[in-house]
Amino acid sequence: MLMEDVDTAVATMTCLKDYGVSIAVDDFGTGYSGLSYLKRFPIDTLKIDQSFVREITSDPASAAIADAIIAMAQRLNLDVIAEGVETPEQCRLLRESGCRYMQGYLFARPVPTEDLTKLLRVGHVGRHL
Repeated sequence: MLMEDVDTAVATMTCLKDYGVSIAVDDFGTGYSGLSYLKRFPIDTLKIDQSFVREITSDPASAAIADAIIAMAQRLNLDVIAEGVETPEQCRLLRESGCRYMQGYLFARPVPTEDLTKLLRVGHVGRHL
């Protein structure tokens, strides 16, 4: 979302937080999700863009960026979610860097609501952890 009226956006987000809504910055590190968001907006979570996660095992720069985002979020008391985790090695590296939350095909592929309910009932979601 492009923020043209920052004061209104901050007020709206603050109101939402008062109702218990958590605010996450999606695809952090790309596009409009710059560092200024961390100071100006009342956010709770950074979601590391999958383009960095995808290459953390093969590209030192991507690994360094993911590590830096995780460390920065920890210093700012923000949660971090790594997007696009597909391999156990990616999961291991992210955990070693301090990332506690991840999403991606390693854990589950997108499914219709009815199927998700069945998977949760039998305990098959997130078994790769």
